[in-house]
Amino acid sequence: MTLPPFVVVEGNIGAGKTTLARRLARDFNHRLILEEFSDNPFLPLFYREPERYAFPVELFFMAERHKQLHGELSSRELFTGGTVADYLFIKTLLFARNSLNEAEFRLFNRIYRVMDGGFPRPDVIVYLHRPVTALQANIAKRGRDFETGITDEYLTSVQTTYFDYFRTLRDVPVVLLELDELDFTTDEGLYARMVEAVAEPRGPGLHRVDFHSFRSSPSISGG
Repeated sequence: MTLPPFVVVEGNIGAGKTTLARRLARDFNHRLILEEFSDNPFLPLFYREPERYAFPVELFFMAERHKQLHGELSSRELFTGGTVADYLFIKTLLFARNSLNEAEFRLFNRIYRVMDGGFPRPDVIVYLHRPVTALQANIAKRGRDFETGITDEYLTSVQTTYFDYFRTLRDVPVVLLELDELDFTTDEGLYARMVEAVAEPRGPGLHRVDFHSFRSSPSISGG
């Protein structure tokens, strides 16, 4: 079994995207690109006072993501050994749309359009979908102080923003893995089926893979 050359794993906060990206890169000898989010000095302030700090936190994220991806994705290694990343650059715009007021977003969008472009298109986007209760449990488990203020409403709005974006994609397959509260880090059978879902050739558009009733073989459906 082989993975597509360029895989991007996305998901809401606490969905497990970085954990899955690490595992896929290790198991398939792909280069790994992880978002360097912990260095954002505005993030703890944003979770406490989102309206006040939304613009600087999103602007910092955009600058850092652009810098990282420009360095990582311009390398020829992307096309030789395969790459797994745990974020898309457009994530910058999606989160900004969710966090900024109308005037701030107009300005942010103008800056984003200047910086966007030139990055290779993923061969597949993998989205880990979990209910908000499961996301909050995972957030609490990893114990990052600056994440304690994340609300259910914020997580729900992030999820809605992602889904709205995926509905507009026409040239990339998006594999949405419905994981509920299942833990692929301790269930090797589940992880193996997730890998099969990622590796399966698919056309552009959204493809849901339902693991809600996973025991030995979940139901898989496209569309």
